[in-house]
Amino acid sequence: MSFEIRRAAPDDADAIARWNIAMAWETEQKRLDSATIRRGVDAVFDEPRRGFYLVAERDGVAVGCLLVTYEWSDWRCGDFWWVQSVYVVPEARRSGAFRAMYSHVKAMAEGAGAVGLRLYVELENERAQATYAGLGMERCHYFMYEAPLV
Repeated sequence: MSFEIRRAAPDDADAIARWNIAMAWETEQKRLDSATIRRGVDAVFDEPRRGFYLVAERDGVAVGCLLVTYEWSDWRCGDFWWVQSVYVVPEARRSGAFRAMYSHVKAMAEGAGAVGLRLYVELENERAQATYAGLGMERCHYFMYEAPLV
């Protein structure tokens, strides 16, 4: 199955927001506020320093997306590209949509001189972990911590 991968445009914001809401529910049973998520998606388009979205299309229909954000590494004097907010609609899963998006973002990162790609995944999501390993990604030796401020 063939996918076209393109940089998302503001016209994609509704779908991206809906997919983020669906992903949060599917992975964490977390309900996101639709107005907040929409503002968050729009903020990426408003300020490119925050990152960018890619969209996968099959037969001209958007079927998935991912967000890329940046993390500066002083140790490596370069940016890591973080792959986040990955979502593929159920009817397009296991058909290569994510693989196509990942290959595209990897080529973009290499062309931009990024020092690596990173992502995080739920501990229980073994299917996604197997997918990432199958693409050549390796599990890091870091744990993630957070301190919510809102």
